[in-house]
Amino acid sequence: MSAQKIRPKVRDGILRALSAGVVPSQGIQYIQVGRAPEIKAMIRSIESIADGSSVFKMVVGDYGSGKTFFMHLVRKLGFEKKLVTMHADFSPERRLVASGGQAKNLYSELVSNLSTRSRPEGGALPAIIDMFVGDSLAEASEKGVDVETLIDQKLSPLRELVAGYDFARVIGHYCRAHEQGNDALKQSALRWLKGEFSAKTDARNELGDVRTIIEDKTIYDAIKLLSKFLRIAGQGGLLVMLDEAVNLFKITHAQSRTSNYELVLTILNDTLQSNSSTEGLGVLIGITPEALFDPRRGLCSYDALASRLSPNRFAEQSGLVDYNQPTIHLQNLTPEELYLLLSNIRNVFAAGEQSTHLITDEGLKAFMDHCQKTIGSAYFKTPRETIRGFVNLLSMLDQYPDKSWTDFIDQIQIDADPGDDTTDSDDLKSFTL
Repeated sequence: MSAQKIRPKVRDGILRALSAGVVPSQGIQYIQVGRAPEIKAMIRSIESIADGSSVFKMVVGDYGSGKTFFMHLVRKLGFEKKLVTMHADFSPERRLVASGGQAKNLYSELVSNLSTRSRPEGGALPAIIDMFVGDSLAEASEKGVDVETLIDQKLSPLRELVAGYDFARVIGHYCRAHEQGNDALKQSALRWLKGEFSAKTDARNELGDVRTIIEDKTIYDAIKLLSKFLRIAGQGGLLVMLDEAVNLFKITHAQSRTSNYELVLTILNDTLQSNSSTEGLGVLIGITPEALFDPRRGLCSYDALASRLSPNRFAEQSGLVDYNQPTIHLQNLTPEELYLLLSNIRNVFAAGEQSTHLITDEGLKAFMDHCQKTIGSAYFKTPRETIRGFVNLLSMLDQYPDKSWTDFIDQIQIDADPGDDTTDSDDLKSFTL
């Protein structure tokens, strides 16, 4: 059976991303290998979100082990269940709790990246609200009722949540502006929903009866409101994806770090209890083992989090993995899975044309042998640098067709991932819950 052809735009995007050591924004299905138990567990979680439950998961893995890739794959799976997704990376300028705008920066980034299956690149919020207005207009016409009254009734559940009155008012203003063709009011409403107002007076001047704005201290309330609105608007739920949680671990100020951990605990408690404020909300956080387990500064240094994130002892004692726990520890790729991954990348480089593969199966095995001799077992534990090296090899073979892979293999320098520490620290070895 011939391989599936890959469009040049998708092919080039995949290869550019892999050569830079980042996750492709599209086409990851062409290179995905392994992770079957983890994916099965996340499919169950996605189905729970779509059914109105709430989910909290931490994806734990070393630098370069595939956390971000796995989270992007989960995002694609979420689209299949009509989930809306939004994603952002933690950074020194984006965190959960702050007083200098860093939390609002995180929220604004999340909303900017809000995506649906039809708009996977982000910026989907206006389209969702427009669709909500269109459906409401059709329903009002069918029932012979006033559309503003109908929309107000639909938005009434928002008022049960913290800050829900103003959130519902702003959605109502947007709906009214859409119906009237008032683009200025629509943009003001969007600015409020994105957390772009810095002063309450500015919001009041542009939106009239709105008395609050989204601030550092209210971003989690805003996320819950957005999640509830999305379900009212006919979406399956909201999947919030927060990567690089190592940046919370790196916060030097102890009280600030603790405050961020406390909000993680609040989110964990709310979602595990599946209370009414988090219906249809899923939260996925990517983190390294050190940032999770470090006994002095990691998330598990906060006792309440340690108890909730503790592993299943029955699974541990049996040498098994419980994928129903709040933490999903990504298992290392096997050498066989890495071979399949490199084969897939070879196929992407050839745009799905098997007849134009630039390296033979023998060459793949020789490349893997070279990596093992160069950096040892890290070549499949944290394969990012191995993948970059392989893409660079294919690039040379493509540019110099008179050369063979045998001319390059011994010249390739593969380094261990600069963020990876393949040996456990004493702190991690001695850590217990």
